[in-house]
Amino acid sequence: MDGLAVEKARLERIMNRAAKTTLRVLGGALAVVLLALGALFYASFGGLSPIVDGAAPASDVRIVKDGMVCLGVVDVGNGKVLLVDAGRDGAGKAILAELARRHLGGDAVSAIFLTHGHADHTAGVHLFPHADVYALAADIPLAEGRAGSHGPLTRFFPPKANGTHVTRALHDDETIAIGSKSVRVFAVPGHTAGSAAYLVSGVLFLGDSAGLKSDGTLAGAPWAFSDSTAQNRASLQALAQRLRPEQIRILAIVPAHTAMATIDPLVQYQP
Repeated sequence: MDGLAVEKARLERIMNRAAKTTLRVLGGALAVVLLALGALFYASFGGLSPIVDGAAPASDVRIVKDGMVCLGVVDVGNGKVLLVDAGRDGAGKAILAELARRHLGGDAVSAIFLTHGHADHTAGVHLFPHADVYALAADIPLAEGRAGSHGPLTRFFPPKANGTHVTRALHDDETIAIGSKSVRVFAVPGHTAGSAAYLVSGVLFLGDSAGLKSDGTLAGAPWAFSDSTAQNRASLQALAQRLRPEQIRILAIVPAHTAMATIDPLVQYQP
């Protein structure tokens, strides 16, 4: 019996050492993963100006912060508004709070313009079943959860049906009338194949195609979440070249994940 007890104790020591070694290895692996994610996050969003919730320089446009993303709410008259993107929150708390501030309900949303199809821009669409939903044709499958993204990180997230139904496919350089407002559409592929910018009431919404740095200049789309950073850079340059000859007065540039710019850094954009 003494021999069995000794052997049992020896096996327990071996198992304990193995368990501790396994925990150390797992702990080290987890630390590496967390450090990698931290580095990835900083590379994507470090040095950018934080979102500021509130009115844009155009009195009929308001920027609404929804966690790490923002969206636009535009007054189109007769108690109606349009949204530029629909946020990351499926319950739509930030959007509904803004509507309530205006003494409006969900039926006041007559149109939603999606800058692209990623889930942090489409989550609230289903809350407004009476709204027309607009997106560039190339991003409709992504917006509706029928196709996935192709970025270095986003390619690992499988498509998932989300209740979004795009009712109108958009095309580059068309203008859509919504109530008293006109929304001009610009294709800026790169972050996704169908990324769009929208100009309404002098405010240019860029979605994830750019972000405002703390020094007031523009950064391109975060590479880890983008289909093609080279195409994104080319699209921003092309957009600046298109707008410059027209001498359009831009009151504000609104990226989706940073503060807006009340000057026009796009015309000076250098990738």
